[in-house]
Amino acid sequence: MAAKISAHDVLELVLDAGSFVSWDTTPVDARPNEKYRADLQKAAEKSGVDESVITGVGTVRGRPVAVIACEFAFLAGSIGVAAAERIVSAIERATREGLPLLASPTSGGTRMQEGTVAFVQMVKIAAAVATHKAAHLPYLVYLRNPTTGGVFASWGSLGHITVAEPGALVGFLGPRVYEALYGEKFPEGVQTSENLYRNGVIDGVVPATRLRRLVHRALRVLIDPPTSTAVTEPAPPAVDIPDVPAWQSVMLSRRADRPGIRHLLRHAATEQVPLSGTGQGETEGTVLLSLARFRGAPCVLLGQDRAGQSALNTMGPAALREARRGMRLAEELQIPLVLVIDTLGAALSQEAEERGLAPEIARCISDLVTLKTPTVSVLLGQGTGGGALAFLPADRVLAAQNGWLAPLPPEGASAIVHRDTSHAPEMAAAQGIRSLDLLRDGVIDAIIPEHPDAADEAVDFSKRVGEAISRELRALTGVPESERFAARLARYRNLGLD
Repeated sequence: MAAKISAHDVLELVLDAGSFVSWDTTPVDARPNEKYRADLQKAAEKSGVDESVITGVGTVRGRPVAVIACEFAFLAGSIGVAAAERIVSAIERATREGLPLLASPTSGGTRMQEGTVAFVQMVKIAAAVATHKAAHLPYLVYLRNPTTGGVFASWGSLGHITVAEPGALVGFLGPRVYEALYGEKFPEGVQTSENLYRNGVIDGVVPATRLRRLVHRALRVLIDPPTSTAVTEPAPPAVDIPDVPAWQSVMLSRRADRPGIRHLLRHAATEQVPLSGTGQGETEGTVLLSLARFRGAPCVLLGQDRAGQSALNTMGPAALREARRGMRLAEELQIPLVLVIDTLGAALSQEAEERGLAPEIARCISDLVTLKTPTVSVLLGQGTGGGALAFLPADRVLAAQNGWLAPLPPEGASAIVHRDTSHAPEMAAAQGIRSLDLLRDGVIDAIIPEHPDAADEAVDFSKRVGEAISRELRALTGVPESERFAARLARYRNLGLD
């Protein structure tokens, strides 16, 4: 189990030297009895702080950040009325001053000496966090060893980004309490930061020594304005897209070495902070979620990961719920959303049906088409079925030259119409699935060239895609929200009627 890191350690590791300014005042009087008063005095002497939490503001590479950090040495970091009031006051001040907030809990939960009134304090803390997020201000959480009980079940689990210390005990019911109540030990390895990361509850496991770097990268995406290079660039000269058979694009899009979203991040993103899972105990390797910048333009990047897909492992309901998390993040943080379509299709299985695949596709489409932030969708490769449609309806839709979009793979369409798969090339041509057809029909706005095939120029192609994304993001930024939203709805309302 990880050693305990003090609140002051967190400040020293994350903030610029000498930048911290405390916001703390004398703790409010929780009307302690004589024994509790003695416990408080002893805790203060042991820990060197006057409550289980310290708050204030500092800078991370010059950027102001509000900080809340628990001190486990003070009554196991437990939260009572005084600690809760200090936390809420700090959150409210950060909201008023428009500051991003870093919270670093380590706690056994509610302070038992204060009973139910302490327990209910978690509601007002959660409400303050919700108000902060409603103001479109970043809320970052770093869980330290241990974080349990009401703290984990309230403000410890509300971060836009949530990571935890390696080896940390993180869980709802502490193992000692579980054993006392049920007469047996809690299963080993469940309440650990690593297990929660594997199961999509938190975004990552990060040593305290790397927390400063993570906060810096996150703030570069979330609060920094577009960089000085982010001026509107002219579109490159038009390139004649070869009029090749649709089936050729289908075959090229299926090349195992075709660059996908990971190539795009590696070669075109100027900043990235990977996220993981739904935050609700689900994760899938078929999608990738990240904060990113493309040539200085910030966004939430959400895409289908061809490296995590196979014929036996396609997008399930959890992937779509993770996608909806990405949409919520973009809207809460008021930054654009970029989507990458590159999918074999949604899962066809009993499990997928019983876990609500079709309703999740519907909710993705509904959420995306009504999202308030600017959106750009990129058809990077295969675009099969509802899994592709769920990532499509954006303000601007781009397609790689050999990207394609269809209700079924051509083989499936052939099976329905001709009762065989041998007519797949014919169906691909007839259905208008290739990029040239999509452009003609108004499904996409522009084609990103391949010279002549993305797999043969993976780095250059990925950079070209990144430049196209950046260009679209900058163009959309200046469009009023109401105008963007009306245009997006009109696009799909009128599609196919011209």
